[in-house]
Amino acid sequence: MSLGSDLTVLEELTSNAKQIQDDVLTEILKANANTEYLSRFLHGSSDKELFKKNVRVVSYEDMKPYIDLYIKWLCSSGTSSGNPKIFPANNIFFEKVLFVSALRSLVMSKHFDGLKQGKMMRFVFSSLESTTPCGLPFATSTPSFIKSEYFRNQPKNLTSPDQVILCPDAKQSAIYASGLLQAIHFLENYWKELSNNIRFGHVSEGITDRGCRDSVSIILGEPNPELADVIER
Repeated sequence: MSLGSDLTVLEELTSNAKQIQDDVLTEILKANANTEYLSRFLHGSSDKELFKKNVRVVSYEDMKPYIDLYIKWLCSSGTSSGNPKIFPANNIFFEKVLFVSALRSLVMSKHFDGLKQGKMMRFVFSSLESTTPCGLPFATSTPSFIKSEYFRNQPKNLTSPDQVILCPDAKQSAIYASGLLQAIHFLENYWKELSNNIRFGHVSEGITDRGCRDSVSIILGEPNPELADVIER
């Protein structure tokens, strides 16, 4: 998603927050007024004042019976209680993630020279999914997003193929799991192996994920000793 070259949209979002929040609430009510939960209070109406009057503030436990009815969940990566929470998500959520990602890139471009020219290093990874007691999968928002059609179909300037990004084994996909420190630690342990892979155009035998292996093999193609020498230095 492109937001242009300035921060006008960010200024609009932050200077008119109340109206934007009211619009978001209206949008949610119009889409959900007839759901099992809200229909008890709104009877099909999307009126904001009726919502404020009839719908009380609830806790996670109050909503859990409804959440258990969903077949697609995300897991919070942080919470005040110390325990991750599972919550439902739909395609609108991923559209909002795209918007936030574009806005974040715009802010970063304002403060860091060269980002628009590709002078940056970005690590993208997909962690393993977990399952609920009944066997349905859930994951945190980032892995869920990069496995979605929104990530696959948007224009990307990433070096790694999607198959590598989606590989759940960090040792095979050469990505970091929680921070730059782990990425540096990985390079410390495997830089010789990576150099040899590039030099001889051969993927290490330890890479057993078929999608990851095949996509990188295509990129490696012929041996490239000059690039390997740069990595070694």
